[in-house]
Amino acid sequence: MSQLPGWGLKMTARRPCPPAPGPLEEYAARFDDLFFSLAQRRGFREYLTGLLAPRERNKTITCLAGAEPVAGAGMPGVQRLQFFLSESPWEAEQINNRRLELLREEPATAPHDGGVIVIDDSGDRKDGTATAHVGRQWLGRLGKTDNGIVTVTTVWTDGRVYHPLHATPYTPAHHFARGRADPAFRTKPQLAAALAARGKEAGFGCRAVVADCAYSVSDTWYLALREAGLAYVVALKPHRGTWAPADQPHTAIEAAHSLTWHDAKRPGEWTPVERHFRDGHTETWWAADACLGGYGPDSPCRLVVATTDPVGLPEKATWYLATNLPHPDAPHHAPSPYPPADLAEIVRLYGLRPWIEQSYKQIKDELGWADFQVRSDRAIRRHQTLVNCAFSFCWDQWFAPPGPLDATAPDPCPDEGPERGTGPVPPAPTALLAQGITRHPLLAHPRHHPQPMVASLDGQKSTPRPPGPDRRGHHRTRH
Repeated sequence: MSQLPGWGLKMTARRPCPPAPGPLEEYAARFDDLFFSLAQRRGFREYLTGLLAPRERNKTITCLAGAEPVAGAGMPGVQRLQFFLSESPWEAEQINNRRLELLREEPATAPHDGGVIVIDDSGDRKDGTATAHVGRQWLGRLGKTDNGIVTVTTVWTDGRVYHPLHATPYTPAHHFARGRADPAFRTKPQLAAALAARGKEAGFGCRAVVADCAYSVSDTWYLALREAGLAYVVALKPHRGTWAPADQPHTAIEAAHSLTWHDAKRPGEWTPVERHFRDGHTETWWAADACLGGYGPDSPCRLVVATTDPVGLPEKATWYLATNLPHPDAPHHAPSPYPPADLAEIVRLYGLRPWIEQSYKQIKDELGWADFQVRSDRAIRRHQTLVNCAFSFCWDQWFAPPGPLDATAPDPCPDEGPERGTGPVPPAPTALLAQGITRHPLLAHPRHHPQPMVASLDGQKSTPRPPGPDRRGHHRTRH
């Protein structure tokens, strides 16, 4: 048989890709083998660069490509990023797996069994009905029911580092032919349990899975975690009732009030717990094992109450926690698969969850988590994966040794004196901040910055967003 033309020849070497700014190129190069074309590798770098650039408006594709919001939609750079996000054949799951692999390999971000996997759902408003997963549903960010998309996410943390693991958009029941009875329909607790199991399979071991009270009402969530061999610490609603004899507590708050307390010197059934916060201050909380229905210190599932005031049980400073971590002194007929946990450990584990509300969502917003303007399920998942890559790059640089500053970069604060009513701008603390600003405030191309960029400039006012359609024509700048 004659040999086909080209057999025995070496494969053509890959064409070099325009590098990303600064150390972002080194990070992006670790994903190159997952892309088979120059256009994909370039799109990956340009997308991450745009996400990490200082925010001037919503980080839509036109913003990432440095184009006008509407008029520039047809520019080649915008169309190139649009194709990369929506049509180009690359796998978001492979990119996310590589991102997690890099986190595991770095000693500073490597997981260990003392951390937790936090479950959270992020709701973002979206107009229309043609976008995948969109529907009228509860959006926790807005605190009301509205039209939008909810994404269930998992985050690994030990109190020192926080990084996202997996994300899955929740599809409302009306998208399915048979509604909630459709075999393909999954509730948010079902999606969350599956993501927690995937996190464990990906090598992110944890002490427990932590979630708020929205997940404590689902029996399938508990069963799925048990099958995956995962312990949990989940909040309970204080007034949600359960069966119990008439003379015993029927809600978590009633069980807390039934605990003995005299004063701080005679705490009765309460135990003082010292909480340490990241800013260095400490607080003394009080914790106790309570009895409610099937909950108890000797039961497979415990009810732990933690509060700053055992008498008043303030709403915003009291936790009612259910956990299957056994009590250190509980007699067990069969050994538990989980190590025992005292009250201080339970409080510590759940105390890692509030950071999701206080900082994690804000960082994702700066990176453009909710700014996508695509409709397909694949494009939405790709955008979320790329945002998580940008998030992980920030951790990669946080622990990297500081490099030299670029002496050729333009001075963002020339000696023209401070504006009236403003003080001096403090110097940038690290080399991660952009060293210059663009000439036109509405056309900031992220690749024009000579240094790697982060979500916002430190000590410099951000450029105001352009007015919406209903406000254009008002308050125009006079030249």
